[in-house]
Amino acid sequence: MKNTRIYLILIGVMLIWGLNVPLLKIIVDSFMPVTVTAIRIFTASICVFVLLFSLKLFRIPTLKETIYIAGGGLLNVVCHHYFLSVGLTMTTSTNGGLILGLGPMLTAILSILFLNQRLTALRFTGFVLGLTGVGFTILAGSKGISSINMGDLYIFISIFTQACSFIIIKKACKTLDPRLMTGYMLFFGSLILFIISLILEPNGLESLYDGTPAVWAVFFTSAILATAIGHMTYNYAIGMVGPAETSIFMNLSTFFALAGSALILKEAIYPAHLIGLFFIVSGVIFGSGAYEEFRFRNRRNKHEASSSG
Repeated sequence: MKNTRIYLILIGVMLIWGLNVPLLKIIVDSFMPVTVTAIRIFTASICVFVLLFSLKLFRIPTLKETIYIAGGGLLNVVCHHYFLSVGLTMTTSTNGGLILGLGPMLTAILSILFLNQRLTALRFTGFVLGLTGVGFTILAGSKGISSINMGDLYIFISIFTQACSFIIIKKACKTLDPRLMTGYMLFFGSLILFIISLILEPNGLESLYDGTPAVWAVFFTSAILATAIGHMTYNYAIGMVGPAETSIFMNLSTFFALAGSALILKEAIYPAHLIGLFFIVSGVIFGSGAYEEFRFRNRRNKHEASSSG
């Protein structure tokens, strides 16, 4: 029952994250991408710390926990959000949302490498299906390999670094509340991103004056709901049920991102996008271990039913 409640909450987070992809597209097209990303994440960190103080969860981390926070912040915040924001300026929200759907498969691969999870034939099949789906997604509407958008590669790097951070978060959760770790990671990462923005975008702060009330409404919706509450909740779920099982739900984010891109941004959905979605979701089901877990639980329930009978 406890896990069921977490799963229902995760579905809500995936809805927010999926719709956040077209919102981010609006934000990075309206301002300098790295500058506005740094400010968005800093805003999110303040929101998280306000919630932590109200829940009486705030404390100073130990030295070992600080190392985890720095590593998680560099991967989950700096690299993930930098490549995501810059990548979305060079590709469509539709492509970005579908490539982000690789998250569960990448998390499963890293869990096998670093958390001693077992590689099976079904999981390997899932990895191949997932990569095939990304291939269809990247080539959708293009003229071949030579015309692949650099933004698609940036989005892939974004989700890969985030998947790496989930392993660090899982290890840190042995002593550090993942919600508290989220606040520190967001704060640390926003400062690093702001320094980067001063170098890459010297006029970035000036671009903020060009924002309309509607765009700023999108900004705060993304910062508070998707970045602050979304990341805090998701990282808490990682600590409760593990990175691989939690990441299974990210394929829902892919579906919501695809729908949101069509509804909010009026982006075209090509047949190759739908084929890519099919392969990515199939890859997630097999590659993340969801299908194996379902078979195992089904056999166990049948065994328990026959034993009790």
